[in-house]
Amino acid sequence: MRTVTNYFIVNLSFADVLVTITCLPASLVVDITETWFFGSTLCKILPYLQTISVSVSVLTLSCIALDRWYAICHPLMFKSTARRARKSVLLIWVVSGVIMIPQAVVMECSSLLPELMNKTSLFTVCDEHWGADVYPKVYHICFFIVTYIAPLCLMVLAYIQICHKLWCKQIPGTSSVLQRTQCSAHQPGARDTVLVRTNTVSAEIKQVRARRKTARMLIVVLFVFALCYLPISVLNIMKRVFGTFKNTNNRETVYAWFTFSHWLVYANSAANPIIYNFLSGKFRAEFKAAFSSCCFGRCNKKTEGTQTGMKTDRRKSLSTQVNNMDNISRISDHVIY
Repeated sequence: MRTVTNYFIVNLSFADVLVTITCLPASLVVDITETWFFGSTLCKILPYLQTISVSVSVLTLSCIALDRWYAICHPLMFKSTARRARKSVLLIWVVSGVIMIPQAVVMECSSLLPELMNKTSLFTVCDEHWGADVYPKVYHICFFIVTYIAPLCLMVLAYIQICHKLWCKQIPGTSSVLQRTQCSAHQPGARDTVLVRTNTVSAEIKQVRARRKTARMLIVVLFVFALCYLPISVLNIMKRVFGTFKNTNNRETVYAWFTFSHWLVYANSAANPIIYNFLSGKFRAEFKAAFSSCCFGRCNKKTEGTQTGMKTDRRKSLSTQVNNMDNISRISDHVIY
């Protein structure tokens, strides 16, 4: 499970957990009471963490798309490793923390009724306060482009090429291997060569099928992300850039739309684990293995040792088979060519 893609998926999960822990409780209280009860300090911290989680999510999805694009469409141009994945994850968090600093600076507490500010916390709101009207317009346009439009276009183009490569093109080397297998099958003493060729084709087909399953899962994750973040992105542009809701007479409807869009963001965080579970058989198997035996602290060391020994034996056996197949392949290639 410690693949490059899974490193990014774990990072995406951390961003989802950050949203759930830090932003969901406060948003629930504000949505019910229409009042900010958490003070000026948390007014800066919580929205800042929420925007960081959004940036981390979209940058992580972009890195996953680029990694899959290089691995499938251009495997010789770039080699992904776990070390590079860890560095990319660290860079994602650093970049997200830096570019979202203006969000923490401009957030302030204010009262809808200033004359009651020293008497009650009711009617207190946590909102942005900019020095001039041009600053929020520039910031939110850039925010919309950097965290939604540009990454989404990049990911869509990458997955279009990935789907074209996996579904519309022939598996590399399959036809030539099959032709050689058919020609050499009629030669005496070529049974081992035919077996090696057949195993090679079978391995390539299995690899393509596994990549197709991963691509399906990632495309669904991307689609859910784009769908859940679209309403809040559009509403923020309408509010901050065009000032659409300043003089509205239907305040309840506007508030309901913003509440619905916020909950869609939280629904995206809840949907990702469900997507992984339904679309990744390997994820389900590893999840069950991790929690079935150790969930209640009843891990059996003897069982673990037995499993470790079995895994070691399987690895040795697999290594021996691979070496034997390599030797047979070299001999057969020398005989045929």
